[in-house]
Amino acid sequence: MRREPVTPTLIKRADSSSLCIGGFERLSLVDWPGQLAAVVFCQGCTWRCRYCHNPHLLAVSKAGKFSWAAILTWLERRRGLLDAVVFTGGEPTLHPGLCAAMREARALGFKIGLHTGGPVPESLFPLLPLLDWVGFDFKAPFHDYARITGRSHGDRAQASFRMLRSAPVACEVRTTWHPSLLSGADLAAMARSLAAAGCTEWVIQRFRADGCRDRALCAEPVGEVPLEAIAVPGLNIVVR
Repeated sequence: MRREPVTPTLIKRADSSSLCIGGFERLSLVDWPGQLAAVVFCQGCTWRCRYCHNPHLLAVSKAGKFSWAAILTWLERRRGLLDAVVFTGGEPTLHPGLCAAMREARALGFKIGLHTGGPVPESLFPLLPLLDWVGFDFKAPFHDYARITGRSHGDRAQASFRMLRSAPVACEVRTTWHPSLLSGADLAAMARSLAAAGCTEWVIQRFRADGCRDRALCAEPVGEVPLEAIAVPGLNIVVR
């Protein structure tokens, strides 16, 4: 399969006012561990992960509920009280106005965080100089993404992952785990690929039913992550 080069010339620039925002959390202690952060939930995602806990943010065409201009005004009054602004979703990198919004938030003195699954590496590229931290959602072995996301975008997620590994940006790699979606063998393969890429820590988030609309997943017991079966030298696994 031919891959497009990842260059900033592929990005269509847009004003921050085009950012479609489906939710806004004024204070979070968990979306960027160790930071007091405001969280902007961007509307729209092209993936359909069964365990998604923000299904109301999936519709790309749905109108945003919040104005970025209003959020920016609110952030101006919180300088010195909050550490950071985290952009999440949905999938934030689908939005051409994201880069401009990040610049404006950074200009106010906030650190910038991003949650992404990496489906649009060409959109991630120009964001790298603006980012202080990224939470990268590692869905499955890259060759098997379609089974989790409903889309064959594993190659694009892998390109984003490699880009983040080569950039001077702090990155937390995390995976949502449900035993009916990812087997012990799947997790072991993922652990080996992370270790081979030089990662030293991997966060595994046990599936939680909050917000999930998949009744079958919610009805199944999750149990404990099979840590012994996926242990890889040099890779610390943190379960949340």
